[in-house]
Amino acid sequence: MTRPAAGPYRIATIEGDGIGPEVTKAALAVLKAACGEDTLDFAMLNGGAGHYRATGDVLPDETMAACREMDAILHGAAGLPGVVYPDGTEVGNDLHLRLRFTLDLYANVRPIKLLKGVTSPLRAFEGGGIDYVIVRENTEGLYASRGAGVLLRGEYASDSLVITRKGTSRVARFAFALSRKRNGAPRDGRRRLTVCDKANILRSYAFFRAVCDDVHGEFPDIDIDYAYADAITVHLLKRPDFYDVIVAENMFGDIISDLGAATVGGMGISPSGEIGDSHGLFQGAHGSAPDIAGQDVASPVATILSGAMMLRWLADKHGDMALDEAAGRVETAVERVLAAGEHVPADLGGSARCSEMTTAILRALGA
Repeated sequence: MTRPAAGPYRIATIEGDGIGPEVTKAALAVLKAACGEDTLDFAMLNGGAGHYRATGDVLPDETMAACREMDAILHGAAGLPGVVYPDGTEVGNDLHLRLRFTLDLYANVRPIKLLKGVTSPLRAFEGGGIDYVIVRENTEGLYASRGAGVLLRGEYASDSLVITRKGTSRVARFAFALSRKRNGAPRDGRRRLTVCDKANILRSYAFFRAVCDDVHGEFPDIDIDYAYADAITVHLLKRPDFYDVIVAENMFGDIISDLGAATVGGMGISPSGEIGDSHGLFQGAHGSAPDIAGQDVASPVATILSGAMMLRWLADKHGDMALDEAAGRVETAVERVLAAGEHVPADLGGSARCSEMTTAILRALGA
């Protein structure tokens, strides 16, 4: 997947459901202002629970083809109440799950950073003490059983936890390399990878830890640390400043990512990226929130910051430092608006509308 020598970066864009179209529109406006009108070409594509309800297809072939061929994927949100498959699973989730497995997006990246102007329930760390990243293995673990578990005569159900050397090695390598790019943990400045598992109970997690240990040999400059999944839920509340990068199996990573998000203001300002060797998908960590759709009250911050993550990923992939600089401007503008306190979205206790937040961020960008 390479971009033409001349022309803009092509972004496969799926607005999706609920608040998806609103927050996507906001992100596009900010990203265009930061990069210039001719740098990014957003191709608007169909997909999501609403599209499934209308056509019977959550992810059309033409959308999948575009996501495979274009430079990056930006997604709003997907899912609507009551739109489920015959087995009861949600249709909306299937959109990005299909993209995840088809495009082999094996690293789910969730930055957990307390921004200026945001009140954390962990008041002791409001001086800048929360800044770490959770890297969740995205294609294996317990979620590998999706659609393949056993339900026997309504009496017995089971799903299998799958850990492979290949899957663990590559996500551990991704996480170690990410730590190398960062400034270390806020507490001591140490670049550190924490392995989150239950190696004391299950062989599969002991194997996950052992493989991470093997990969550590390639990164002797990075400290390695270990935490059981139950214990780390306490540590993320008591000493979040200790953490730099955390790597975890799929389900554990899913759980602790949401816990981490709660400590820095919630899902409405939490970005995420799903990244593989060739493709990257970026979306806010929140859901589609259909109960507030169309009311101009959703926070666009998570999607805007996910767009900044996308710019940094493209910058690394193509050696385009102008994109990296644009991402920095977006992040600075968001934090400047939140720190000023004049425009605060509803999920952070304010009353600023989606459109007002977007305008304020554009103004902070100088657009």
